[in-house]
This record gives sequence, C-alpha cells and structure tokens, in this order.
Amino acid sequence: MNSTESKNKSLETLLTELSEKYQVVKKGGGDKRIAKEHDKGKLTARERIDYLRDEGSDFLEVGAFAADGMYEEEGGCPSAGVVTGIGFVSGRMCMIVANDATVKAGAWFPMTAKKNLRAQEIAMENHLPIIYLVDSAGVFLPMQNEIFPDKEHFGRQFRNNAKMSAMGIVQVAAIMGSCVAGGAYLPIMSDEALIVDKTGTIFLAGSYLVRAAIGESVDNETLGGATTHCEISGVTDNKFDTDQDCLDAIKRIFDKMGASEKAGFDRVEAKEPAISADEMLSKFPIDRVKPYDMLEVLRGLVDGGEIDEYKKDYGKTLICGTARIDGWAVGIVANQRKVVKNAKGEMQMGGVIYSDSADKAARFIMNCNQRKIPLVFLQDVSGFMVGSKAEHGGIIKDGAKMVNAMSNSVVPKFTIVLGNSYGAGNYAMCGKAYDPRLIYSWPTAQMAVMSGASAAKTLLQIKVSSLKKTGKEISPEDEKALLEEITNKYNEELSPFYAAARLWVDGVIDPRETRKVISMGIAAANHAPITERFNVGVIQT
Repeated sequence: MNSTESKNKSLETLLTELSEKYQVVKKGGGDKRIAKEHDKGKLTARERIDYLRDEGSDFLEVGAFAADGMYEEEGGCPSAGVVTGIGFVSGRMCMIVANDATVKAGAWFPMTAKKNLRAQEIAMENHLPIIYLVDSAGVFLPMQNEIFPDKEHFGRQFRNNAKMSAMGIVQVAAIMGSCVAGGAYLPIMSDEALIVDKTGTIFLAGSYLVRAAIGESVDNETLGGATTHCEISGVTDNKFDTDQDCLDAIKRIFDKMGASEKAGFDRVEAKEPAISADEMLSKFPIDRVKPYDMLEVLRGLVDGGEIDEYKKDYGKTLICGTARIDGWAVGIVANQRKVVKNAKGEMQMGGVIYSDSADKAARFIMNCNQRKIPLVFLQDVSGFMVGSKAEHGGIIKDGAKMVNAMSNSVVPKFTIVLGNSYGAGNYAMCGKAYDPRLIYSWPTAQMAVMSGASAAKTLLQIKVSSLKKTGKEISPEDEKALLEEITNKYNEELSPFYAAARLWVDGVIDPRETRKVISMGIAAANHAPITERFNVGVIQT
C-alpha cells in the first residue's frame, strides 16, 4: 500500500479487507476439501486446534498469511498448509502445530518448512511445550530442491526436535493422517506419539514406493497403521478410535504436567487504557506521510494511558519510557511522528532517528536489561538522519550504539510495525533480523529498504542509465510508463501481506489486538528464565 493508495482507503476499509482475507485463509483448501476430510471421519486442522485448546481461552495465531499470493502456478498454498499458534491446553500455555490436509494433502512447500521452524523457534525461545498434529503427505516433490537439503530446510525441524528434548521442552505428537518419509521422525522424536486408528499411518516409504524399491506388495494400513505401530513395532505409544479421543488424551497429558520455572517479569492487575481502541485509531492517520503524536496512540495501548518517559526533553524523535500493558511492566521504544524541536531550536522530522534519539534509546534499552523489563518496539520509522551535519555529528556511531544495545538484549523483545519500517530504521527498532520474540504489523504498515516514491525514482535512474549505455534513448512518455511499472511493483512489495507471506512478520493484526499480542507474548516469555548475562561488548562512545 503506497501513500496515494492509503489516502484513498479508510482504516475501516483496510480492516474489512484484513478480516475478509483471514476468513478465506481459514477455509484452507476450500469447502470441498473440508467436506472430504469430514467424510473420512477427520476434523480439519483448525477444528482440531479448537477442540484441543481450553474453551474461551485466547489463541494467538502465528503465520496466518504465510505463503499468501505465492505458489500460484501450483494452485496456491493458503497459510503454507499448516496452522500454528500459541494457545492453552489444560491450563498450560503451549505452541500448537497442525498440518492442514485440505491444502495439497498437507504437503510441505518451502514456506511450510519456514513456518514450522518459526513455530519451533518460538517454543524454544520461550520454553513452551509443543503439540504436533501431524497429517501430511510429505515434501512437495516438484519443489524438493527448495525444501530438502539446506540448513533452514525440512531437516532442521528434526534437529530442533532433538535440541528441544535436551532442553527439557515437552513435545507431544498425534498422527492423525499421513506421516511419510523423513516427516515420520517428527512425531517419533517427540516425548509421546499417539495415533488415530484407520486414518493415521506412519512409514518411511508408502506401499507404492515399497513395491517399486524392493518388490514387496503390502497395503498402507498393514505397513504403517495404528495396529502395526502400537502392537508390533512399538513405534507409537497408543491408538485411538477418533480424532476427538486422541485430542482428549493430549489434554490429559497436559493436565498432569508440572509447572515450569518463571522468568519473573512483573505483572499487576491490568487497567484499561485511557482512551478506547477506536479513539486511539482516530489519532493514527492512514496517510503514511502525515505527522501525528505517538503519545496519543500510546494512550490507547498502555494501562491507564500512563507512561513514565525517559529523557523526555532529549532525543525527542524517539519516545522511551516504562509503562504497563495488560498489567505487564514493559519498556517502550516508539517513533515519534510529529515534528519536534531540540534545545538548540532546530526542527527534527518525525519518524527519523537522530544522534540524540539513538543515544537516548541505547541507554534506555540497557536500563531495561538491568531491571529485567521486557522491551516493546513500536515502529513507524523512515530511517536515520542523513546529510553532512548528521554524518559530522556521528550518526553512524550513535546508531551503532543503539543497534548494539538492542541486539545484545537478554530481556524478551516484541515488535509491532504500525506504519513505515524503512532501511536501517527497521534494524534499530528490532526488525525480524534481531530476534523479537514476536513481530506483528498493522494493515497500515509498509516495510522496505526505503519508501516507494524514493525507491522508484532511484530504480528509474538506474534503468534509464543502463538503457543509455546500450545506445537506447528513452522518451518522456516511455520514462513515465517505466516509472509507473517500477512504482507498482515496489508498492506491492511494501504491503504488510507481502511481508507476512514471507514470514518477515508473524502476522497482520487488527490494531485493537495489539495489547493481546504483547500480553500473550510476555506471558509466553515468562516461561523462560533469563540465564544469559547482559553484555554489549565494545560500545560505540
């Protein structure tokens, strides 16, 4: 979404589009495929999760829009063919991973692997138990070269199985459909492997491959069904007649699980924000170049609208302060989007990080680590200040100081992209590369190395220069058409859904869900005591 488009769309329209898009994603492979699963006596992935998790409890989906708009030549792969999220089972917070058999029989596309690894990463970082609801035909063979051999490909999940086991993270798996080839190791490397009779099968090679490889003729049920593995091989632990029976058994496992150690993040009884979510959104302009006061937005996000600002009168283009969100103590680093004036009377542009604001943020981040306060980054950033004055003033040095402190933080970090997320500003404000425990964006967000207008003009200059080197002259009309083509392509890549499709963010949320995301994220992080000492190494002074 570019600036021009945003002016023509209301926030209400964007939220409606978000809701409609999510409803389509929730259908997976569509109604016909859902009906086929029901005809087999099976629940769908989302139905399994709904049955499993505690009634009335929150569920935070991760990667709902993964693979959005991708693999269209293969018919698409909604939600990357797997549903993942943080929920509660028998009162225990956990990560749930459920293959969606309505999407290409649950086959693994490249983004499926990336999404599964992200789910495991969240479980490992937060010491959350993980439940695998397995129903997959295995690797999508036409794309095996993009999913099989590399470090962050399919095989990494089994390495993670082993690492999580060694870390003492509980893993429970239910084989509720196909479980083939290398994928068979995932449930069997879990602590406990359950299987549904007549619909669950697990083997390294199916009947067709067995016949082709060694000439043996055997049906899949005899080869790797529930009776075979529970009574003969001992590969699985217990079999169940229905999906519901199997999921009930998982609930009983979690019901008897001991409590985990806590990190000890501070929480008190929550207060409502000072203004309603709707009023908060009225303070946030949809036009990405229009200034606004981030403190007004914060009044709708933090408990009681109260924030204790750190160095309030210094480095004003970044707001740093402690507050509470849903009762949890947090340290907030947020871009101030209104134009401010420093003590020298110089105007500073909103959304830009200057030397003084970077210096302030670095010190604030270190303070939060000292006090064991989780960090929340609210991004609406155009980047760092440029120009001779900024360079002579040491902007790179001060920016490096902020990046250093943020990168080495041992307290959990959470990032919400409200609006712009450009260039090194994305990095300093804890973009995906800097290990936020969770990172979500509003539908108003746009993420790239620079704004659409700036990038398009730069790319046009490069293209025109390249054409001239080959002896081609370009008319003003052709140049205009080329600029429009470049702009449209770049603006498509700015979309938060483009980022979510590639898991650069964990999802696109209604802004009114922001408090829930942060609260559940800190609750998850509270399961993992901090064992590493905060150390920034060589700091740029």
